[in-house]
Amino acid sequence: MTARSDILDRIRDAIGAPGIDREADYATVSRRYRHAGALTEADRIELLADRLAHYDAGVYRCATTAIRSTVAQALSARGRRRIVVPADIPPAWLPDTIDVVPDLNLPHTELDLVDGVLTGCTLAIALTGTIVLRHAAGEGRRALSLIPDYHLCVIAAGDVVETVPEAFRRLAPLNPTRLTTISGPSATADIEMTRVRGVHGPRTLDVIVVSG
Repeated sequence: MTARSDILDRIRDAIGAPGIDREADYATVSRRYRHAGALTEADRIELLADRLAHYDAGVYRCATTAIRSTVAQALSARGRRRIVVPADIPPAWLPDTIDVVPDLNLPHTELDLVDGVLTGCTLAIALTGTIVLRHAAGEGRRALSLIPDYHLCVIAAGDVVETVPEAFRRLAPLNPTRLTTISGPSATADIEMTRVRGVHGPRTLDVIVVSG
């Protein structure tokens, strides 16, 4: 037996006989992971904050009436002033202390020159510390979450789910055409395990969790 035929035989064994019912085969896969969470909203937010802090993201909490002042606080703490925002972001979020740059399909070279970006999000997953954008109203196009060096994201407490399956069940009726998932600031490591930030997206991430 040649190496080639051995490899092909293994592939045939792996994919099964022709005509196999793939849906039935998929249904037999064991799924022992948790399908639903058991935490209260307050505990979900605590878990999300813990995960985000572990990723070195800044976490702020405020009431709905304090979003503008909290945005100003977060941006001031980072020394960020010239901020790009989706054109349809809620005006009530925007403090007078910053230079707001609406994204009217700005070229990538312009996005690279701003101090950061402010967006909303669709939901967040507490267990993994993940922010999910489907680039709907207030979330901006994908380039906004990838090019600016700083990202400030506003999350409603009611949009924090505990587990990944819950997130996908909530997303399914929305029929998203594209998703961006963010678990902390962008970071990567080379073969020598040298950690580098900002390679694939913002080097710094702050999150505001809004209750009420």
